[in-house]
Amino acid sequence: MSTLYDRIVSQRGSLEKLVAKIPGFKGYQDKQARRTADRMLREHIAQMLHQKVDKLINIEKVILSNAGISYMSKTRDVKGKLQLYHDKVATAAPKYSGMWGQMKIGSEELERIYAFDEAQANYVESIDTALEQLQQAALANDGLDTAIFELDGVITEAKQAFDLRDDVITELGEI
Repeated sequence: MSTLYDRIVSQRGSLEKLVAKIPGFKGYQDKQARRTADRMLREHIAQMLHQKVDKLINIEKVILSNAGISYMSKTRDVKGKLQLYHDKVATAAPKYSGMWGQMKIGSEELERIYAFDEAQANYVESIDTALEQLQQAALANDGLDTAIFELDGVITEAKQAFDLRDDVITELGEI
């Protein structure tokens, strides 16, 4: 090839160097990365919650076999709360990603949001633990009321924490 071509190819830099020359583009990339990470986290948690709903359905079958239909309204209520929590998490990503683009978020604000995100992941684990306890109670046909009450409490708290995260993000958008 030509000498000019060889010189251009040998001097090429990375895409990062090129975009660093464009004013404001790095900030755009950072916000885009935050939106992507937020969406990915939300999808992951929603997928895990979907698995928990399926697990609760299977536990309900055991309860029905061992304890009869007397517990079905209680488990149906808890399952409805878990499904609602799943749906809120699963559908929240578009709203948040739109807000990220308009906000100036510093490291302190990001830390607050990340703390809420970490809490959501911890709540999924707590829900799984409560489901395990419910499953054990269902198999033993003992302690069902307590296990259902505990699961209900964890789900309620997790949903409240998610709603609080929404409030924090909205508050940051008003700054």
